[in-house]
Amino acid sequence: MTEMVKSAGEAAAYAKAGSRALAALPEEVRNGALAKIADALAAHSEVIAAANEKDLAAAQEAGLPGPIVKRLAFDGKKLADSVLGLREMIGLADPVGRVLLRRELDEGLVLEQVSCPIGVIGVIFESRPDALVQIAALCLKSGNAAILKGGSEAANTNRVLFDIINEAGKEAGLPDGFITLLESRLEIKELLSCHESVDLIIPRGSNEFVRYIMDNSEIPVMGHADGICHVYVDKAADIAKAVPIAIDSKVQYVAVCNAVETLLVHKDIAAGLIAPLMEGLSGKGVEVRGCGKSMALHPDVKAADEEDYRTEYLDYIVSLKIVDSAAEAIDHINAYGSHHTDAIVTEDEVAAAQFMAGVDSAGVYHNCSTRFADGFRYGLGAEVGVSTGKLHARGPVGLEGLVTYKYLLHGNGDLVGDFAEGRRSFHFKDLPL
Repeated sequence: MTEMVKSAGEAAAYAKAGSRALAALPEEVRNGALAKIADALAAHSEVIAAANEKDLAAAQEAGLPGPIVKRLAFDGKKLADSVLGLREMIGLADPVGRVLLRRELDEGLVLEQVSCPIGVIGVIFESRPDALVQIAALCLKSGNAAILKGGSEAANTNRVLFDIINEAGKEAGLPDGFITLLESRLEIKELLSCHESVDLIIPRGSNEFVRYIMDNSEIPVMGHADGICHVYVDKAADIAKAVPIAIDSKVQYVAVCNAVETLLVHKDIAAGLIAPLMEGLSGKGVEVRGCGKSMALHPDVKAADEEDYRTEYLDYIVSLKIVDSAAEAIDHINAYGSHHTDAIVTEDEVAAAQFMAGVDSAGVYHNCSTRFADGFRYGLGAEVGVSTGKLHARGPVGLEGLVTYKYLLHGNGDLVGDFAEGRRSFHFKDLPL
């Protein structure tokens, strides 16, 4: 662990103190820190690359799966993208201090609802080092202190990135404790007990891991577990659109939560779709596991079992099922999916509307790839994760999902007794923002 703290509990208390100072900083200081951090990361590219090479070598020696190793890589392009993301975030509107409501309760008594940081956010994330940069930047821009715990596979890269960000941030005027890095998995359990210091936990990992977090902490948890995403090709689909959308959804980047894991195909279009779909998927090295009907239409489709439709592969494997109707597709997605992101390909606007209303997911798309489910692609300034819950934030969680609000009431000696005893009365007049 960094920052001279001896335990996760001490780290949380340290971050809580830093969060109060951070929340009071003006936008110019937070944006200046983002700029300084971007410059520092670019200037230390060789140090970052050397640390990442150590992690990659250890991962390959340990025999980790190819997609995981790919996520672990933090090459020059990913660093450049991270630096660009930091610079673009500077130009985004400040989410802190926005007046959401202004209401005159009576003459001279004005209520305001104003956005403010959540406080201390603990984020436990997977082996992608670029996630550390994104999360730190989003928390900083939104005025929140961050406690970060990355995957052990990326320990060397995470440590170097943290040190660069921490030093540059402090040089830019940020308080001690604006960012903290935990480096032992054992510290996670202790962190979960710090409900007096930590305001929100965002876990990014397996369904089992996220459930463990939820079951073992009094701290509010926001996030998602599995990313079991679907593309449904309707009977009114344009095959020329459907095949590229399915392929992009699966292979543009297989080891992410918004990659498609199951393809559903309407029976009326299956005969014409399966051959070009299989050709495209096979050409990208994708193994297709399907139902009996789909196996009968193509010899390369392997048998799927019930568990395949509940599996997040994060690999070059996809499930395939032929359905009788859009309603069956919707029922399948709601039963087997993870409420992350699901898409329909169709030229029938009625079917599209039925699907988009019926699928209970954070993102529901029409005629486009599931890979668009991303904070950067939404214009949110990257994301700390994707929330499949329905409270506070849903879908990719960017800056707006990292603030809450408080009520500010401006008066001049006003007393409730005057209203209760009839000497004054509320007139509730909304004022311009």
